[in-house]
Order: sequence, then C-alpha cells, then structure tokens
Amino acid sequence: MSEELKKGLEGVVVAESSLSYIDGDAGRLIYRGYDIEDLAEGATFEEVVYLLWHGELPTESELSEFNESLVAARSVDDAVLDTVRALAEADEEPMAALRTLTSYLSAEDDADPEGGDLEAARRIGRKVTAKMPTVLAAFDRVRRGEEPLEPRDDLSHAANFLYMLTGAEPDPVAEETFDMALTLHADHGLNASTFTAMVIGSTLADLYSSVTGGIGALSGPLHGGANQDVMEMLLEIDDSGEDPVEFVERAREERENWRVPGMGHRVYNVKDPRAKILETKSKELGEASGDTKWYDMADAIEGYFAEKGLVEKGIAPNVDFYSGTVYYQLGIAVDMFTPIFAMSRVGGWIGHTLEYQEDNRLIRPRAHYTGETDREFPALGDR
Repeated sequence: MSEELKKGLEGVVVAESSLSYIDGDAGRLIYRGYDIEDLAEGATFEEVVYLLWHGELPTESELSEFNESLVAARSVDDAVLDTVRALAEADEEPMAALRTLTSYLSAEDDADPEGGDLEAARRIGRKVTAKMPTVLAAFDRVRRGEEPLEPRDDLSHAANFLYMLTGAEPDPVAEETFDMALTLHADHGLNASTFTAMVIGSTLADLYSSVTGGIGALSGPLHGGANQDVMEMLLEIDDSGEDPVEFVERAREERENWRVPGMGHRVYNVKDPRAKILETKSKELGEASGDTKWYDMADAIEGYFAEKGLVEKGIAPNVDFYSGTVYYQLGIAVDMFTPIFAMSRVGGWIGHTLEYQEDNRLIRPRAHYTGETDREFPALGDR
C-alpha cells in the first residue's frame, strides 16, 4: 500500500472555492475578497449571506428583494411548533432539537426539495436561514415555560431573533453586536461541518439534508461548543471568587489534560481576527451595562497567556474566547451558544454546497487498508 495517509485530511485540498480565505499566519479572514473587519463593521448579516451565495454584495434593490424573501419565510407551521413542544418536554439538548427541527422543515415544504437543482437549493436556503431563528427561539421559550412568539416583519434578522427569544425589542447596540457576531461566524473555509454539508450535497441530496448534516457535525465537542465551555469556565471562576489567573494556573496543575477553552486554533497561528472584534464588543456591552466583569476575566486570562509567551507560540484567543461573553451579556442561555453558531454558519454551509454543485463530482475518498488478506473461510462449526 503506497498511498500517503493524511489523518483527518490534514492539508488535503479537495475543492476550489472563492467563498472564504484564511491566512493563519497573518490572522486574516476574507469573504469573497472582503476583509472580515470591513464586513463586520459595514454590512448586515443579510448582505453577507447574499455575498456568500451570489459572489457579490447586493445592490439596494437586490438586498430589498432578498430581505423580503427571508422575512416572508420566517413563520413556521403549527406542526413544527408541536414538534418544538415535544422536544422541549423531552428535555432535549438544543443542538439535537435544532437538528431534528431543521430536518422536519422539509415536511412543511410544499415544493419537492430536489437535490442538484441550484435554484431550488437557493429557495430552500432562504427558507432554512429564515426559519432556524424561529424554531430556536421557540424551543428556548417553551422549555422556559413561555409561549413562542411570532416573528416580526419589521425587524432585521438579528433583531428579530433577539425579540423572539426575549420578548423585548433589542436596543441598537444589542442588535448591532449580535448582527456582527452572526457575520463573523458565517463562514470559515472547509471546516468539519461545512465539509460535511458539502459531502452530502455532492450526492445530490436535497439542501435540508446538507444543513441537517452540518448541524450534526457542529454538535461534536471538537468542533462547536468552545464558546459554551469558555462561559462555563468564567461562571465557575465567578462562583469561586478566585482570581482568573490563579484559577487557570491551578486548573492546569490539578486537572489532567485540561486546556483553557477558546485558546488556540487549528488554522490560526496568531490571534483570531474575529476574536479581536468580539473582544471590543464584549467590553462595550459591559460598559453599557455598568459591569465589565466577564470581559475583565477573559482579558486577564489572555494577558496571562501573553505573559507566559504562549500567544507567541500560537496559543491565542480564537473566536469562541470572547463570543460567549457577548452572547451571555445579550441574555442568551449558555447551551444556546452552539445552536446560534449553526444559525450563522448555515450561510457558509449553503454557500459551499451551491458552489460545489456548480461543477459537482461525488466526494469519495479512500481509506488505507490495514487488515489481512487471503484468509481462509472457516465453516460455522469450526469457528
């Protein structure tokens, strides 16, 4: 067997893409040629999704039409809400609930969700992107003993989700911050969940299947969930009353194989550019509320890593290190952080699936066989 083994497909190029580019040494992230900082500051999440799917930023008329199509698709049938209630009563985990609900959305689709039809895929993409916030907010409200709220047609994608979640229209700072967070998570190359969605799409399965598969991949603790882990760590520090740096030092000594969540990245060798943006927003939210403790704790831990020379070695904050503090200050439950990640990353999942299907070839890698050959088959009585 002469094939070179690349465990985890490390460094293997499987496709060409113009959606996003990551420079891990320079700490740079680009969507369709635009720096993430410019998009986060200047574009809405809706504009970014359009950019990922169509290759160009929308004109005013194109954006208006795109927004109208998303708004029109926000509501879900009573049957979907019945499933929401059943999952909440069963005390299902939010990511598992989102996976089930996204798959169920195909049942309320009047059109046949054919795979391989790019126009049908874009239509489904708009529906899934619009409805994921609705079912997520409904699930969280029902499990808290509250009734789901109907989506509003006068709010942005970000503001509407926060409204459906909390029952209150968010202030401009909260809306802008959450919209920015959605943009920062929308795409990130061929990560595990994006590749999963693309593999499913390469079979010409319908887009509901691709997105459901992406959610399944993101639910794994080695991919999604670090922002939840970061916030749980900070809550533990807050409950203990311990100094954050002392907590980290003690935990690293006492807990076997323990690592500070949100530190280090598979691709970035420097601080994640998305972390820089969310660090600023975390501080701003704290200052607006009069309590910066969550930002202060995270900042102290980052300072400790810098002081120890670990940041120079590539163990620097990634996007999850500060995103959890942002979501928590927006009043979002900790176990909803990863589903919100999915609510954003659906833009990239769909974008890569659409792009790959333009020149589709079934993705079919090989395994390096390590088993025996030429074994003699024994009769049942001789085994």
